[in-house]
Amino acid sequence: MSDTDPLALSVLADNARDLELELSWLGRIVEARLKRHFSESSPPQERSDLGTLGTLGLPAPPDLSASQSLYAAQLRRHGFDAMERLALVLALVPYLRPRALDVFFTRNTAIDRRFTEFGGCVVKSEGDFVPTLETLAFLLGGDDLLNRFLVQRLFAPEHAFARHNLLRLAPIAGDDLPALRAPLRVSEELLALLTTGQRHSPGYGAAFPAQRIETRLDWSELVLHPTTRRNVEEIQAWIEHGETLLHEWGMAPKIRPGYRSLFYGPPGTGKTMTACLLGKTTGRDVYKVDISLTVSKYIGETEKNLGRLFDQAQSKGWILFFDEADALFGKRSETRDAHDRYANQEIAYLLQRMEVFDGISILASNLRNNLDDAFARRFESVIYFPMPRPEERLRL
Repeated sequence: MSDTDPLALSVLADNARDLELELSWLGRIVEARLKRHFSESSPPQERSDLGTLGTLGLPAPPDLSASQSLYAAQLRRHGFDAMERLALVLALVPYLRPRALDVFFTRNTAIDRRFTEFGGCVVKSEGDFVPTLETLAFLLGGDDLLNRFLVQRLFAPEHAFARHNLLRLAPIAGDDLPALRAPLRVSEELLALLTTGQRHSPGYGAAFPAQRIETRLDWSELVLHPTTRRNVEEIQAWIEHGETLLHEWGMAPKIRPGYRSLFYGPPGTGKTMTACLLGKTTGRDVYKVDISLTVSKYIGETEKNLGRLFDQAQSKGWILFFDEADALFGKRSETRDAHDRYANQEIAYLLQRMEVFDGISILASNLRNNLDDAFARRFESVIYFPMPRPEERLRL
């Protein structure tokens, strides 16, 4: 979409309107909380349930239930309550309006330093205030221990913030500090969606060892053996109707999550293009995993790199494509030394991670026999891509 596209401008305008309302709401909460904090005659603070602000004397969030903005759609999709919305908008403030948090630079004249209870940290030379989980805890309950415990539950692995890669805690490198002192960080994906109206594509590198691949061609331009084509159509049917089969037909308890397929055959027979076309026709992004960046010389790093990739792919519905997969999922060697033992442990971990991946993964190899036998048995489909026959070469 171009910058002058009326639809694109309308999307941004809707987001800007709703985020202005959220920032105004945050400002009222900050004002009310500081007023209460510095008032010597303030009544004892009541404890509240997770997501309830009324018992704290804090204003309720604006009603965005009828809004069509991308921001409001995210709130409805995940069913976020007031506490979760406050965490989200607080994390967005440094990107949208940093000056809104300058009030937290107020100094405690008794000890000539900032108030510890406000949390926050100062990064880079500009000295902007970056909110931490402590800042959120202060706004929601100050020193109330129950609220401090509850607010940490927002960043549990099973919470929507983590599962959908929306919001996370970003501990400062080298600092062994409590979780409450970790800065709040909104994901690049969500920030791009809210500020540009477009999806964010992760940067390719060691931290994200995969890059998006696509094709401008269509199925009519891909020449495959008829048997290969029928097998590929089965994968397409699973992508399009798998959710119906699992949930509407009640097959989830009987079928393991995800779908794994092995494409094998000589180079240049259409394995990568087939993966791209599967993504193109089903509306899914396809990410090609760079084996050289995934495998690390440091023990444990391979599992960590691949684990991050699988987590994002599952939350975004991507298709993962492993080219030359035998380099990563090859046969395990005999254990002769510590290096062999750790290498075999890596393969065992990867086999397990692939098996529980609730998404589509496609592995490509020139030779089927190069893959680990235990892993080869775990594919839902194994598809051979032969060299074109004379009639297929003629079509090409």
